[in-house]
Amino acid sequence: MILEGIVTTLAADGSVHVAPMGPLVDSTPNDNDWRRFVLRPFQTAQTYRNLVAHPEGVLHVTDDVLLLARAAVGALDPPPPLVPATRVRGHVLRDCCRWYEFRIVARDDSAERARLDAEVVHAGRGRDFFGLNRAMHAVVEAAILATRLGFVPRAEVDAAYRQLAVLVEKTGGPREREAFAFLEEYVRRAVKPRAAGE
Repeated sequence: MILEGIVTTLAADGSVHVAPMGPLVDSTPNDNDWRRFVLRPFQTAQTYRNLVAHPEGVLHVTDDVLLLARAAVGALDPPPPLVPATRVRGHVLRDCCRWYEFRIVARDDSAERARLDAEVVHAGRGRDFFGLNRAMHAVVEAAILATRLGFVPRAEVDAAYRQLAVLVEKTGGPREREAFAFLEEYVRRAVKPRAAGE
């Protein structure tokens, strides 16, 4: 099963990199008790470079879709509040539901997306997960689309955003609406429609 989460890693200069990532996790009766999971970053990604240089990080489970949207497109200014991790050299998002401090124990670079096997060395709980909401899922899908603007046709992006907007409007709260509006503006600026005849 792929879990949508947020991973923090350290860059060579010690700065914290925050990125959404969908690790492969085991779906067991006690889904929160993972001991291992698999990250699959592109080898061009900052998260990959950070984990090659320093193979430790923190995976977060959160329902903060505004944070996820901003992290997806690299617009975290200011960065979210962080606290030091317990067992790894890294940082935990202060406002998350759960976190898993990890070390990379195996790496396969034979494909465009690397396979990084992670072992959990410490886990913690922040606050309760809010619960399921269709608007939150719509924002996650919109954020994923925003990271694929270079290879998804504009017409597909526009059509998907129109459908997702309905879900956000019907079921979202202020945070989901803000996150979706942020992504709509990002896509509007990043992907300009072609003029007639181009």
